[in-house]
Amino acid sequence: MRGWWQELAGLVLPVDCTGCGAARVLLCAGCAQALSGAAAGCVRPSPGPAGLPVVYAAAVYEEAVREAVLAHKERGVLPLAGPLGAALAVAVRAAVRAGGAGQELVLVPVPSARRQVRARGHDPVRRIALAAAGRLRRAGVPARVAAVLRHVRPVADQAGLGARERRENLAGALGVRPGGVVRLPPGARIVLVDDVITTGATLAEAARALRAATAAAAVAGAAVVAAPPGSFVRNRSTTRTEQRSCE
Repeated sequence: MRGWWQELAGLVLPVDCTGCGAARVLLCAGCAQALSGAAAGCVRPSPGPAGLPVVYAAAVYEEAVREAVLAHKERGVLPLAGPLGAALAVAVRAAVRAGGAGQELVLVPVPSARRQVRARGHDPVRRIALAAAGRLRRAGVPARVAAVLRHVRPVADQAGLGARERRENLAGALGVRPGGVVRLPPGARIVLVDDVITTGATLAEAARALRAATAAAAVAGAAVVAAPPGSFVRNRSTTRTEQRSCE
């Protein structure tokens, strides 16, 4: 019920820009530009966890972008799924641009814990993924969402944990739902999706869970709405391995 009321309120009540507070607009032109995908690029946390696929982000996680992500996730501003999904679609296309034209794209969202879904009244990553898939289909790219991952054991709250602690917290925490493998047909391009990447531990664990469940469907990469400025490969001195991974 909470989700329905939030969505209805977002459609009929006056709102201010989530990013800057401009009156009576969900996102002003300036804040929408920050989510346009113009800043899209390859990102790599340092140090990156083992097993992390190549990750592309559509925007820098700061200012208006951070406010939009948090408003959608934590405050239930559900209409923001549209612009956030459009940004994610840009990152998805960057993640798979190297080849496989015409193959089906399967977006696999990182799962939220059940207690988080209950507290928020919605699953923010799945909602954004659905919006991204819709945007891709309208652009002629065959895409769908397969929410096949689930938590198989409880994990601690990630807030305040360092990179190593996050990896330890998430190790073995995700698995594929019963029957989920059949939704990942051989030859499909699987792209893991999330709203934000920080240490990369969550995406690395999600990739591990998929690889453990099926070898027939390969993970083509990962895509997120936003990443911290220091994680963009173009913004720092990179190793040859990092450069090759983003080519």
